[in-house]
Amino acid sequence: MHSAPSQPLAQPRSLVVGHLLGAAVGYAVLALAHSSPWAAAVAGGVTLAATMVARTPHPAPRTPHSPAGATAVVAVLQTPAPGRFVPLLLGATVLLALTGFAASRVRRGTPRYPVYWW
Repeated sequence: MHSAPSQPLAQPRSLVVGHLLGAAVGYAVLALAHSSPWAAAVAGGVTLAATMVARTPHPAPRTPHSPAGATAVVAVLQTPAPGRFVPLLLGATVLLALTGFAASRVRRGTPRYPVYWW
């Protein structure tokens, strides 16, 4: 988001929905396969596919990594309580988007973020 603010992948929709999809996939895989490195790998892969289908891909700029996929991996390997983890995740992603919005308004010459909200 900070290094490519105008890219579709950095927009709030991809940020927030991508992470929520990652959490949903992570908890679904956890329920089906329990916590293991293999289940975490499946959750990460399924999250990548789900975000592509939902048109909310969320890769980190200039890397092949997926922060939303990492959210799924965390849900599988760390098994946080969904009632605490999901609201914190939602709040953190919204705060990140709002911080990007505010930062893009403070510095002159900085590209405006977001290009679109949804």
